[in-house]
Amino acid sequence: MRIISYNTNGIRAAIKKGFIEWLKTDPADVICIQETKAVKDDADYASIEALGYHTYWFSAQKKGYSGVAVFTKIKPGFVEYGHKKEQSDFEGRVIRLDFGAVTLINAYFPSGTSGEERQGYKYVWLDEFLEYLIEMRKTRPKLIITGDYNIAHTEIDIHDPKGNKNSSGFLPEERAWMTKFLEAGFTDTFRFMHPETKGAYSWWSQRFPSVRLQNKGWRIDYICITQNLNAKLTDAQIFPDVKHSDHCPVYAELKI
Repeated sequence: MRIISYNTNGIRAAIKKGFIEWLKTDPADVICIQETKAVKDDADYASIEALGYHTYWFSAQKKGYSGVAVFTKIKPGFVEYGHKKEQSDFEGRVIRLDFGAVTLINAYFPSGTSGEERQGYKYVWLDEFLEYLIEMRKTRPKLIITGDYNIAHTEIDIHDPKGNKNSSGFLPEERAWMTKFLEAGFTDTFRFMHPETKGAYSWWSQRFPSVRLQNKGWRIDYICITQNLNAKLTDAQIFPDVKHSDHCPVYAELKI
């Protein structure tokens, strides 16, 4: 199973920048999208489905905001939209797909960059989401959690750790949650395969175009798995040269 997680920062904008042409190269079997900023009928889903993908969309109630989707060539046996948390589901943040014994959860974690209120909600969301995963694991022990986590975990996951020590996405509380999450029995697939790699980022600020050219980025997009899938992991990569968004795709391959 080849999996990609990709925050497109608006699927319609990404399509205008060549997203469909990229899909034609068969980059993965399962493409997990965050921040679709669209409902299915407003996007060119027909062109995606023509390539052999089944498409599943969970959009925010607010137009042009948030939203997740999964495009998969492997048809799931079960799909669940949302995770029964009212505000999160209103914002279209979580979608679940079951593939045999494996459950994939695609999530768009909240950002706290707009102020204290959203930062506070981010902490609530993180705790609720971890509770959801731990409860899910009781009946579905093999989990894959893809998404834009909006957290750079360690100093090697961000180009300027000292300058960003007070920035949302690299705050001590957020990083501590990420540590707690991994210690609860989850594996960061990229770091598992590339424990010491520096300069591997998945997001670059759009405020200054030179930032991406200079690779002054953050690694905030992840594919994580329950530790019982570690032996099935065969590859994990980041694709910074794919440029339909301020993020780039992250990739993992598992023999399932």
